[in-house]
Amino acid sequence: MDLQTVWLVMKWPLAASLLLPPLLVYLGLHVVKREVIFVDLALAQVATLGTCIALLAGYHFDDRPTFWISLAVTFVGAAFFSWTRSNHKGDVPQEAIIGITFVVAAAGVILLLSRVAGGKEELEHLLTGDILNVSAREVGQRAVLFAILGAFYGAFHRRFVLISSDPDAAVASGIRVLWWDFLFYAAFAVIVVSFVRVAGVLLTFAYLIVPAVCGAALAKGWKARLFIGWLVAAAASLIGLVTSYWLDLPTGAAIVAACGLLLILAGAAAAIRQRVVQQNAVESIVRVESSRTVEPSA
Repeated sequence: MDLQTVWLVMKWPLAASLLLPPLLVYLGLHVVKREVIFVDLALAQVATLGTCIALLAGYHFDDRPTFWISLAVTFVGAAFFSWTRSNHKGDVPQEAIIGITFVVAAAGVILLLSRVAGGKEELEHLLTGDILNVSAREVGQRAVLFAILGAFYGAFHRRFVLISSDPDAAVASGIRVLWWDFLFYAAFAVIVVSFVRVAGVLLTFAYLIVPAVCGAALAKGWKARLFIGWLVAAAASLIGLVTSYWLDLPTGAAIVAACGLLLILAGAAAAIRQRVVQQNAVESIVRVESSRTVEPSA
């Protein structure tokens, strides 16, 4: 196979899958810390619902009004999630509310697309995306947008980490948690809407959660987890792109499958490490007990 042809086909999908996911990994770490694993999937589904509303109104998928309608609907979802988050766990956990939102949004997508010509094909496109055909303009626009939003999250990183890790302490320190939660989810919504349009719901969810879970399984600190997550996302992207090209497979699904494979490997490595740590601890205790039972020589 001509390498020049491979490069022409894969250069912009490669750029998209390497430049854009790092911010998704960062957000995934917050999602894992907040224990609201499906919030990104729910927001992606709400974004899809907004797109379906635009399609039903007569716009096309690539029209600019479609993006703004999808973003507006997702902002509503972001406001709802920030409002439903409570500092104290009640009878109904937020994860249940997020799950209900996802199911209702998914049902709305199916109902709306049933009234749109070619609805089945549109649904498949919204789920799997078309990252293989992403253009230089799309990658450039999203890279600039993600850089701006990355700077926003970086500027308020300590505040967001405190809210994600210990909302009670955040309230005690005088932080307006409800307001900052809305800003967190609103920026999150912009990222999700932007990435779903090129990668689809499934790949967006995979980039958000799988690298973050791998990082959480293998490291303790935020920087170490973020670094591991970036490596996992990059490796999954490369494996998925190469596999999809050589075996003629759907690119998004191939990257998601690669994420799953790397998650299995990370889980195995974490289990082995935990076993080694426990074994070393047992051996240390045995040595200490043995030294206590040995009488000193006269």
